[in-house]
Amino acid sequence: MDTNIQARGRAAATGAGAAVGALGGLIGLGGAEFRLPLLIGAFRFPPLEAVILNKAMSLVVVAFALPFRTQAVPMASVVDHWPVIANLLAGSILGAWCGASWATRMRSEMLYKVIAILLLAMAAVLLLSHHAGQHEALFKPGTLQVISGVAAGFGIGVVAAIMGVAGGELLIPTLTLLFGLDLKLAGSLSLAISLPTMLSAFSRYSRDQSFSVLMRNRAFVVFMAAGSIGGAYLGGLLLGVVSTALLLPLLAAILVLSALKVWRHA
Repeated sequence: MDTNIQARGRAAATGAGAAVGALGGLIGLGGAEFRLPLLIGAFRFPPLEAVILNKAMSLVVVAFALPFRTQAVPMASVVDHWPVIANLLAGSILGAWCGASWATRMRSEMLYKVIAILLLAMAAVLLLSHHAGQHEALFKPGTLQVISGVAAGFGIGVVAAIMGVAGGELLIPTLTLLFGLDLKLAGSLSLAISLPTMLSAFSRYSRDQSFSVLMRNRAFVVFMAAGSIGGAYLGGLLLGVVSTALLLPLLAAILVLSALKVWRHA
């Protein structure tokens, strides 16, 4: 390939990653829900390959995001809540494995439709969950809370695997509503839960031939992930400047438009 074409491709990957990371950083997410439509629409990856690429970049961003947050939420606070982490992981690891299995068996047309529907659901969750502050736990600590945590974790694992996202947009409202945790702590706990959940999906995807897309496009992955990390850091800096009240409807609208574009590929 021509060197100039390679350079433009890497610059486009870095720029797209930075833009997505900045959007995610502004609202406290990894940005994977915005990255996936770009991988499908702008970069023309088939849906399953786009999901696997998205999952790889999400894994990198989440791995960096957790230590980035230690100034606001000390690691000791995260460790103190290990029972909550274990509760959700009991469901999310299995859910991620099942979700990845289902995604590899879906025809491309069906996977496009499933992704489009989930993007619409993400837009709704984004608007609803970020208006919520700290709540009392939905259930008192005990058997019912544990069962609910496993069930919620399973569903989140499935969605995260199918879309290649970290799942923070679902984990954070679950942690605040089901366990009564504040948003900052919930954000860090969601990252701790996301890492092993994504690794579970990866281990299942590695059995599918589409997993080779990572090796074929490793430079693309590196440059887009680097842009995502830089953008997420920039988004965090801009958090005090941009009004969340104005930003959230705009981001939800972007997800809705992305869902429509992805649906047209089916």
